[in-house]
Amino acid sequence: MSAPRPKHTLQVPRPKRGAVTLLIGTRKGAFALRSEAERKEWTVSAPWFLGSTVHHIVRDPRVGATTLAAARTVHHGPTIFRSEDKGKTWDEARRPPTFDAPLSGTAARVVNHTFWLTPGHPLEPGVWYAGTSPQGLFKSRDDGKTWKPVNGLNQHPELERWTGDEQDGPPDGPQLHSILVDPRDPRHLYVGLSQGGVFESADGGGSWGPLNRGCAADFLPSGPRDPEREFGHDPHCVTLAPSNPDRLWQQNRCGVYLMDREVGTWARVGANLPADIGDIGFPIVVSPFDPDMAWVFPMDGSDDWPRTAPGGSPAVWRTSDCGASWERQDRGLPKDNAWWTVKRQCLTQDRHDPLGLYLGTTSGEIWGSINGGRSWKCLARHLPHVYSVSVAGVTA
Repeated sequence: MSAPRPKHTLQVPRPKRGAVTLLIGTRKGAFALRSEAERKEWTVSAPWFLGSTVHHIVRDPRVGATTLAAARTVHHGPTIFRSEDKGKTWDEARRPPTFDAPLSGTAARVVNHTFWLTPGHPLEPGVWYAGTSPQGLFKSRDDGKTWKPVNGLNQHPELERWTGDEQDGPPDGPQLHSILVDPRDPRHLYVGLSQGGVFESADGGGSWGPLNRGCAADFLPSGPRDPEREFGHDPHCVTLAPSNPDRLWQQNRCGVYLMDREVGTWARVGANLPADIGDIGFPIVVSPFDPDMAWVFPMDGSDDWPRTAPGGSPAVWRTSDCGASWERQDRGLPKDNAWWTVKRQCLTQDRHDPLGLYLGTTSGEIWGSINGGRSWKCLARHLPHVYSVSVAGVTA
């Protein structure tokens, strides 16, 4: 691994107003939710892939309008669908993510589902990355038509040691998620392994190293509080600040963490959330304009892990000072008896000014805020269990 780069900030454009399209993946298909210019009225589309699990659906923000959907279908099994006309028509990838034959002495692995999709760097049009369960990283160079394994990670000699027993993982299986491409360098990548930790590559995926120093691992039977432990962690969602890509944020099984890459150690900043709320959750979003500002959605992470809003009273929490303090943002959200939560791909933002935030719930609702979380409105109800929400288009 190369030495960390010096701190460097980027200017993020601020569209003033315009229509927004949300792409929603659910347990029973995918939907589009479209607004008018003021983002006050929203219309939900007819479903795509009705009855199939859609883990992630993403539209390319670069030149072109390709949309990819990671689906697990009854007839096709785990696959990726492509649309070049914003969802009017779809074709299946000619070669979905598939592991290569195993190295001698290692067990064969079969993709159960593709979990995460990330467009590549703007200087690499047509490049996409995909993360799967079991944990694998795949790359497409032809806009999602064919996928090849990134064997620098998938066949890394330490991977099995990093991830442990794949049979002893999350309910839907261990997943590779949070694929991040440094906006300054297409060869600089981060990934999250839901059973393993955060890992980094400086050479386009050829070699990898762990990036977990400072994170607790209270759930492990041995050495759970060793701050120097390099692997075996459980990141739920990892992201970087668009205006300062050297600032990393993480929502982890053991709390909310922040890292400045030049320091190289995670600091737990979620401990400053109220004790009766806690800092256990799945999604995290960072302001596109301010690297010190982030939003999380805590869930009940007590002994039995109910995975519901604490006390049945959901709220988004915002920090504007790197986690030194947190503000509850629940105006418009249900006050009680709302026993849902928000998954790791279900909290997102639209880069407008003022900022729009959007979340999808396990009870099939989409909520939105067009003032940075100060107030919320239900945009759609009665959808299936929501797996992902992404912003497909922002019209300036």
